[in-house]
Amino acid sequence: MSNRFTRCAGVTLVELIVALVIMGVALAGMVAVYTATTRSSVDPVVVQQMQAIADNMMEEVLMKPFAKGPGTGARINYDDVRDYHGYDSGTQGIPDVEGNVIAGLERYRVVVSVVESAGLPNVPSADALLVTVTVSNMKGDPNDPNAKITLTGWRTNPS
Repeated sequence: MSNRFTRCAGVTLVELIVALVIMGVALAGMVAVYTATTRSSVDPVVVQQMQAIADNMMEEVLMKPFAKGPGTGARINYDDVRDYHGYDSGTQGIPDVEGNVIAGLERYRVVVSVVESAGLPNVPSADALLVTVTVSNMKGDPNDPNAKITLTGWRTNPS
């Protein structure tokens, strides 16, 4: 009997190349999914930071008295709710009450609007203020729905 027709165990070069191509395509797909997952996992942190900034600013505004006085100067001097109308932190980031930019919050911007509103039943419009706080991510995609958070609150005259 001749050994010339007996097949040896192993793989051919063609089989090895096909296997490598299949593994490469599978690996490329897995890397694409991993990259997309990693990129989108950062968004919840940004959204949570924007929510915290908006919550804190809304609380600061609503804790002020309802009185009707003109706003003067810096935010540290604001003494009633209406003083916050038109407040804009600008493009340098989120400052504290004294105007010092808070480290790590340079990518955000906060804008506040305070207007009289007749939106509450049984409350005269002169006694109801609609407060809107908008926080935006200046370094994010402006078309992203998570690039901006808006909170709305009411402050009424207690008297």
